Amino acid sequence: MTRSTLLALSALGLVLAGCASDQQLLAGDQGNALQSAVRRGQFDLSCPSATGTILSNTLLQPALWNGIERAEYTVGVQGCGQKVTYLVVCQIGSVSCVAVSGRNQAFAQ
Repeated sequence: MTRSTLLALSALGLVLAGCASDQQLLAGDQGNALQSAVRRGQFDLSCPSATGTILSNTLLQPALWNGIERAEYTVGVQGCGQKVTYLVVCQIGSVSCVAVSGRNQAFAQ
């Protein structure tokens, strides 16, 4: 093997080793998503003891070429005899997350 071929293969190996899988990216932002939804739920339900559970997650494709990568989570929040679900979108590699409730209303358990 020539020196240039070996160097190219080494560089490719380093690039591939630095890439995170989809599940790793989703797991990295899961805590921020859960916290955003729980805070929103505690306010909406007037229940400071409300807790949350991640129901589903997925990576969203960037809207534009070289756009922002985002993760989407569905989070269930319950407390004080009520339940709501939130859709949470987080920017990958950032602490910024937005929790929206859509047309949910609090449901009695």
